[in-house]
Amino acid sequence: MVKVLNGNEFTENVENTKGVVIVDFSATWCGPCKMLGPVFEGVSNKLGDKAKFFKVDIDANGNIAQKYRISAVPTMIIFKDGVPVENLSGFMPEQNITQKLNAYL
Repeated sequence: MVKVLNGNEFTENVENTKGVVIVDFSATWCGPCKMLGPVFEGVSNKLGDKAKFFKVDIDANGNIAQKYRISAVPTMIIFKDGVPVENLSGFMPEQNITQKLNAYL
């Protein structure tokens, strides 16, 4: 299941979490972000508790987007034990996202 985070929740759920977390940085006005939404949800459902899945709206949380230098959306960042380990930019099919995540599980 994908949870939408705000600024206050980001530190606790992403930066201070052990294990693998993937964050989808998106915007409501972004067409490719809308296409990625169901794919991201599908990966979340398949991997279950192996990783945590979050979404961050860059317009509502500009400070987080700036901290992680998000210059284009959609951008996904994989975190391992609170540290960003890989950036994935643009729309990606489910199998590509799953393959990237499996490398860190």
